[in-house]
Amino acid sequence: MYSMRRILLLVLAALAVRAGAQQLPQLTQYQFNDYVVNPAVAGSRPFFELRSAHRYQWVGIQDAPRTFTFSGSTPIGEKMGVGGYLFTDIVGPTRRTGVQFSYAYHLKLTQDIKLSMAVSAGLLQFLIDGSKIQFHDPGDPIMDDQLRGDLLPDAKFGFYLYAPKFWFGATAPQLLQNKVYFLDEDAETLSRMEDHYYVMGGYRFQLGEDWRVEPSFLMKYTSPVPMKLDLTATVRYKDTFWVGAGYRTNDAYSAMVGYWLKKSFQFGYSYDIITSNLRNYSTGTHEVMLAITLGRNAVPAASAAP
Repeated sequence: MYSMRRILLLVLAALAVRAGAQQLPQLTQYQFNDYVVNPAVAGSRPFFELRSAHRYQWVGIQDAPRTFTFSGSTPIGEKMGVGGYLFTDIVGPTRRTGVQFSYAYHLKLTQDIKLSMAVSAGLLQFLIDGSKIQFHDPGDPIMDDQLRGDLLPDAKFGFYLYAPKFWFGATAPQLLQNKVYFLDEDAETLSRMEDHYYVMGGYRFQLGEDWRVEPSFLMKYTSPVPMKLDLTATVRYKDTFWVGAGYRTNDAYSAMVGYWLKKSFQFGYSYDIITSNLRNYSTGTHEVMLAITLGRNAVPAASAAP
């Protein structure tokens, strides 16, 4: 039976790391959690910020993904920024937890345009909880109740070109592409931290003194999964209230709403309407964003999004 248990664990490990091949957190409100996507964002806004996201995906489907992220970033002087984040993805009996810290350096290209380049490093943990796996034959000893997993180093590089009216950046997470071993390093493994490529950008259209429209996009690619593209448009009123809508290719439409209280506390909510066949089994996806920003009142509105 040990060989059968080994085979099962290898298959589960492959599913845990490769299922959907989207190994990193997926967020509908990515423009409000842009530092999680790209470490070069740290220091691009002249205030300290703490942000969290809580995502409940495919409500109604048992063991559907749940994601939590928590991040913080701040500028240091005029040319540097630092930050860090942690995330947890739970899908049925599998869990992925990561933590990273980053450093960014900002170059002034013109009076308004700056380029930030950043590196980040940290750890990723992959776990399978055998106690949450049930078989048709309760007496089958093919799997024990232990937690099995691996803890691995990780690194990321990103750049971010930004100005008061636009932003554009790209990120390469999981640069080390480590293999994940759920048994021991002498055993074969089908699991690897696949390389990812993210590109994001957006533009700010000012409509009078009080209104602003911000179209944005996030492109995600990791082999062998087809590229995914998030397209979003947000309408803001006085940097206080916003509504938005989005579309993720072959996945969902989304609607969002948010509020910035006294330029210090942010709240955002989004709801995804599934377009794939999963809509027959799920009522949709809910996501909540919470943030604290300090030092916001000292800067012009146009340069301080999100």
